Amino acid sequence: MFTLYKKEIFSFLNSLIGYIAVIVFLLINGLFLWVFPMGFNIIDFGYASLDNMFALAPMVFLFLIPAITMRSFADEKRSGTIEMLLTKPLTDFQIIFSKYLASITLVLLALLPTLIYAVSVYLLGSPKGNLDMGGLWGSYIGLIFLASAFAAIGLFISSVTDNQIVAFMLSLIICGFLLMGFDIIAGLALFGKVDLFIISLGIQAHYTSMSRGVIDTRDVLYFLSLIAIFLMMTKTALESRKWENTVSVKKKA
Repeated sequence: MFTLYKKEIFSFLNSLIGYIAVIVFLLINGLFLWVFPMGFNIIDFGYASLDNMFALAPMVFLFLIPAITMRSFADEKRSGTIEMLLTKPLTDFQIIFSKYLASITLVLLALLPTLIYAVSVYLLGSPKGNLDMGGLWGSYIGLIFLASAFAAIGLFISSVTDNQIVAFMLSLIICGFLLMGFDIIAGLALFGKVDLFIISLGIQAHYTSMSRGVIDTRDVLYFLSLIAIFLMMTKTALESRKWENTVSVKKKA
């Protein structure tokens, strides 16, 4: 399992697309937070806060994480190595979890340089250190949970197609809907008192809650449930492929 995990990490690091995805993530955050004179600019904001980064990061993750996960299974299926992978002395769950953990590790590597922003805001505060550390770490935890959910979705989509572009686009659409779709539906005010429940079905409500620095068990359970559902769906997709291969072999026999 650890060997497969390392293989996935090195495969990403040897890929130009992987480096481009991480660089674009850091570049977009850096430009919007420190350079462009727009609403996200920290210096123009006038407060020692990274709230704008945590408001911007989920939107960037919509593109970054599907770019990371799109090749997880789709590339294996396209190249024909998926059968070889499934015959290794590993359970389906071990294969899935290795690829999933590798995706999360790469997201964490992309997030790590953003700690420089936290140090910068800490030093720029008046007085120095005037930064809500509880909210900061809560936001980072929320962002990691959000990234973990996106990665589980991307892994599932990659397991049902052999086209990386299709996997990227479908992951982008589904992650985008779970992030903003329920808020948009509730904003139409068509369901009355049910609107609050509809909002609670979306990722944004739970991510925003954690970003306040209070880690509510309901938010944690929401993300863990979402991750578990999509990882189980990925397992089902792999088992389905095994069943199809078995039927195909029997027919040839």
